[in-house]
Amino acid sequence: MDITVNANSVITLILMSIRIGAVFILSPLLSLTQLPVKIKVLLVLGLAAMVYGGVGDAIGTYEVPESFGQLFSAALSELFVGMVLAFGIFAVFAVFMFGGRILDFQMGFGVAGLIDPLTRAQNALLGTALTIMAVIVFFALDAHHYVLRGLVYSFERLPVGVSLTELNMAVVVSQFGVVFVYGLAIVSPAVLTLLLLDIGMAVAARTMPQVNIFIVGLPLKIAVGLLVLALSIKYMSATIESLFSGLFRYWEQVLG
Repeated sequence: MDITVNANSVITLILMSIRIGAVFILSPLLSLTQLPVKIKVLLVLGLAAMVYGGVGDAIGTYEVPESFGQLFSAALSELFVGMVLAFGIFAVFAVFMFGGRILDFQMGFGVAGLIDPLTRAQNALLGTALTIMAVIVFFALDAHHYVLRGLVYSFERLPVGVSLTELNMAVVVSQFGVVFVYGLAIVSPAVLTLLLLDIGMAVAARTMPQVNIFIVGLPLKIAVGLLVLALSIKYMSATIESLFSGLFRYWEQVLG
């Protein structure tokens, strides 16, 4: 049996896997799971083969370049496109980390930290918990299916080897504001409650100087903050839904 290998198809598949790999590996979707590197590589190659087999006729085939420099430039372009798409996902989950960090400082957890065994970095306690919750909700809502559809749309809109000038970089800059706006929005009930509690303890410290407000206030702020956060989680659904839907609007806008 003769097996023929089309060099153009192989190069196209490799370049597609670079973009898909950047989206999944640089975003928290796979970084929060301790998957072996071989499993990640096989998963990325499998997704690339599935996308190419399904919509290969629509996205076309990348012609083998005449020099290695052109091939290397195409690989860098695909890596950059994948990084831009991954930034949208990363910004969405950074919202929860940023909101948790704000709440940590309000509650007094700012002096503590959690060592992430994957990144070897010290992260906020509540920020890490909210990020893990966001990943669970993301997969529970089947949002990863929309990510796969978004990847297919990215190849249809920007086929392999297309110039990077097609990207709308102004949308990437505006995505930074999403982190601050939504990060404060998801923890605003707890933050406002703790602010009022701080005002009340300040008044109590002035009227009752014999009471050690620091010893009384720290456990009180932790208890109140966790209680309000737990009560406000069920009201986060609209904010989280808007945040996730904004991710795909970002992909649509950045791809022009």
